[in-house]
Amino acid sequence: MANFSLKINGKTEQVDVDPTTPMLWVLRDHLQMVGTKFGCGIAQCGACTVHLNDNAVRSCQLPVSAVGEQAITTIEGLSENGDHPVQKAWLEEDVYQCGYCQAGQIMNASAFLKKNPNPTDEEIENAMHGNICRCGTYTRIKKAIKNAANLQNA
Repeated sequence: MANFSLKINGKTEQVDVDPTTPMLWVLRDHLQMVGTKFGCGIAQCGACTVHLNDNAVRSCQLPVSAVGEQAITTIEGLSENGDHPVQKAWLEEDVYQCGYCQAGQIMNASAFLKKNPNPTDEEIENAMHGNICRCGTYTRIKKAIKNAANLQNA
């Protein structure tokens, strides 16, 4: 066990865990931040996506020891009131079906739009390719990302 001081959602959090513990389990089991979901455990589905210094990463394969001083943002910290342009667009486009993958989808989309505020359909598809939605809401996801781009550029 080791003590880690982590910057999560703008706050400093202390955890005493094995250095190889994936951030997913630090967030869920030690800090009770359950918005980040477990999907596959091998970084292939995207349900566990968080931001590490504004970059979308799979928390299921990110050991706590690799985080260091980098800032982590979870779905809980994306916005205080659910008013991030991507969150607003998700609601406007009625993207949710079962909802399980959506936190990861939103986190990936928001990191993508920060780097590419005016994406083409092809760029959206490429950026979101690794996030799996078992309900098949991909058309609504793409539409919401385009809507979010318009909202944040307004």
